[in-house]
Amino acid sequence: MSVYAGLDTSLDAVAICVIAETGEMLWQGKVLGDPDAVTAALQRWRDDLVRVGLEAGATSEWIGGHLVDEGFPVVCLESRHVKAALGAMAVKTDRNDAQGIAQIVRTGWFKAVHLKSAAGQRLRTLTAARKAAVRAVTANEQVIRGLLRPLGLKIGAVTRVRFEARVRQLVGADRLLLGIFEPLLRMHRCLRENLADLHRLVLRAVRVDPICRRLMTMPGIGPVTALTYRATIDDPKRFRRSRSVGAYLGLTPRRYQSGEVDRVGRITKVGDSETRTALFEAANVILRPTTRWSSMKAWAMKIANRQGARRAKVALARRMAVTLHRMWVDEQDFRWSAA
Repeated sequence: MSVYAGLDTSLDAVAICVIAETGEMLWQGKVLGDPDAVTAALQRWRDDLVRVGLEAGATSEWIGGHLVDEGFPVVCLESRHVKAALGAMAVKTDRNDAQGIAQIVRTGWFKAVHLKSAAGQRLRTLTAARKAAVRAVTANEQVIRGLLRPLGLKIGAVTRVRFEARVRQLVGADRLLLGIFEPLLRMHRCLRENLADLHRLVLRAVRVDPICRRLMTMPGIGPVTALTYRATIDDPKRFRRSRSVGAYLGLTPRRYQSGEVDRVGRITKVGDSETRTALFEAANVILRPTTRWSSMKAWAMKIANRQGARRAKVALARRMAVTLHRMWVDEQDFRWSAA
């Protein structure tokens, strides 16, 4: 007998629903939010399970990865599809969500999401931690600028290294202002040191990774962008065609077609936003006048002359995503001239 299971995961507990191929409920319950507890609950139907579905979320990779290692047929479901399928339920509970997910995997009407490997999860954690540190430093600088502006003190355009010296120059010998801004400047110094530590970890990870070093042969791709792309794609073989990477990262246009209506809109912006942003910034670097000329830059410049610089950058970011995947699969460095 074919059996299907749905998991609704949260931080503390996991709601489980097991159904037969006819849709009949076989068991429903709740266990601790721990992979071992979930494995023990599903052990009874181990040989009959066809699919175990869970929604993509904060703990899905942890629990789903453990179940995959134990040999369970796990599929991770795209959150938007699950939300649309469960939106018709009048009563939303964890038990009902688990039952709905089980029905989704039974019917096969879902889009699977890739579960990252353990190495990919760690690389993703590193890039996310560095990004959080950058945002913390930026937020601290904005607070200091905002507090000084009503006093008529303008910091202006300064580098991050010169920021503290510039603030002290503006404050001068005012004892009250020194007492106010000294803790904020100490915080700024500490955040900068932590950011530098995380950036060194990124450089160390890229230095020992041959894939990242190969990706960095493309102009505009630095250590952070290479590691971000590496962690997001994780396994290049899961894409049958390199062209699919552009759609996976949300860099392809939307389309609405019904009857006589056929509209093409802006890019979808689905997928990983950090990778999409990193590729867009890399496209900016390629289109700078000082960047070395290449066939890719010539292609983007033709689009810029015809449709504008912004569209050219988006198109170039999509092409970079596709080309990076091809370089990864073929194990070849970037070619500066056309073949």
